[in-house]
Amino acid sequence: MALGNVFNDHTVLIYDTENNHLITTVVTEHDKVNKWIQVSEVPEGLKNNDDCKLLILTSPAPCEFLGKVKKVGRDFTIAMFRGQMKENRGSARYSITASAEINAIIIDGNSHTLQTPVKVELINISTSGVRFRAPYYSLETGDVFQMHMVISNNKKEMTTEVINYVDNGQASSDYGCRFLEVE
Repeated sequence: MALGNVFNDHTVLIYDTENNHLITTVVTEHDKVNKWIQVSEVPEGLKNNDDCKLLILTSPAPCEFLGKVKKVGRDFTIAMFRGQMKENRGSARYSITASAEINAIIIDGNSHTLQTPVKVELINISTSGVRFRAPYYSLETGDVFQMHMVISNNKKEMTTEVINYVDNGQASSDYGCRFLEVE
């Protein structure tokens, strides 16, 4: 998604430069010409000219930006820049503490709703996917499913595919998944 797209009403996760999650909030105003956003809640500890990182939950996948805090009077804005500093991987990972539910499995393009959704615990998120902890051997590599996620009262529906998993013993497994779609 290009910087020119409008992000009004999208959920945004704000991190400090060390990838510590500061706040999850909503974009209330986006000036695509001057490349800044206003948010519904101000992250504690950020002051004028501080750098931050933004992960805006857009569809089909989140967008990642560097941010520079700009305070003008009572207005709190964040200037947005491309060129995110990344780890040695395709997309930087951001820790996240939230729960989610896998509510459907997709087989041969058809969605099959689960009688009992599988509760999962989110570990981290990036522009390309999500990592979560789920009950032991819930999924296999290549499985495609729909997940319902709530982050600070913001609801998102995601279709994801399992890329890898790590067993944590008999209690749980950690799953790395790529986004196919985020609504």
